[in-house]
Amino acid sequence: MSETLESKITESNITESKTIESKTIEAKHPEQETKTPSSLPDVQNTQDMRAIAINKVGIKDILHPVQVKDRTGKIQHTIANFNMYVDLPHNFKGTHMSRFVEILNSHEWEITVDSFKAMLVEMTSRLNAECGHIEMSFHFFVNKTAPASGVKSLLDYKVTFIGERKADKNTIHVKVVVPVTSLCPCSKKIAERGAHNQRSHVTVNIETEDFIWVEEIIDLVEKQASCELYGLLKRPDEKIVTERAYDNPKFVEDMVRDIAHQLNNDKRILSYIVESENFESIHNHSAYALIEKIIA
Repeated sequence: MSETLESKITESNITESKTIESKTIEAKHPEQETKTPSSLPDVQNTQDMRAIAINKVGIKDILHPVQVKDRTGKIQHTIANFNMYVDLPHNFKGTHMSRFVEILNSHEWEITVDSFKAMLVEMTSRLNAECGHIEMSFHFFVNKTAPASGVKSLLDYKVTFIGERKADKNTIHVKVVVPVTSLCPCSKKIAERGAHNQRSHVTVNIETEDFIWVEEIIDLVEKQASCELYGLLKRPDEKIVTERAYDNPKFVEDMVRDIAHQLNNDKRILSYIVESENFESIHNHSAYALIEKIIA
């Protein structure tokens, strides 16, 4: 056989072999050409046979930028931590987790108190849920003036908006953690020199149908404490806040009762929870008290 003819036969065999191999690969993986996103199985929507409903299902600890207006009219740009949940009927296997993130990102940088309420409605609607729950936690800053020197400094407070939607009705709670100073009345009474004092966290969680500034809650708590805190103090300021606390001793029980008394007189508030935790300076444990009340 001539060399030219042998070469043509070899090339023909190789071409035929590649064609057969290509057809084999196509036969093994037909879904690569025919599968589309709309035809992918939706496992979440399949029926669950255990017949057990879920109270809350969703996403937790997702960060997103937000804008918060303070009492002076200024806009604070901060980062909020979101928890977003809905209920799930007994007959569905799962919820659509991606939709929570889509709802959050659809607002981009414009999440405010008003859009927070709208997100509750949107979330329950898009996920076909009867109940919805959103928590938005962020740090809120107040520019405070020292009592003697007048020096200004920022102090941060942890704020959480808690939204519940059930039976087409929204319920909004505002929770604020206010750090303060508390001084022990017993220590002052029995000691010849000084009294033990400590930093305390007072947490106020209120339900209201009317608007209330975060700063109003902060002011109410700080007025009932032994003394408020400041980000920056000079020596004359330190003298004043030390003596102020000494002149205004409070047990943890006094703290929650005095704050509850003020909340009882505010017609805007429907219910509240007041907690106080004193990080005891002479013990390795905290003192704690709580009052919970439904006014309306």
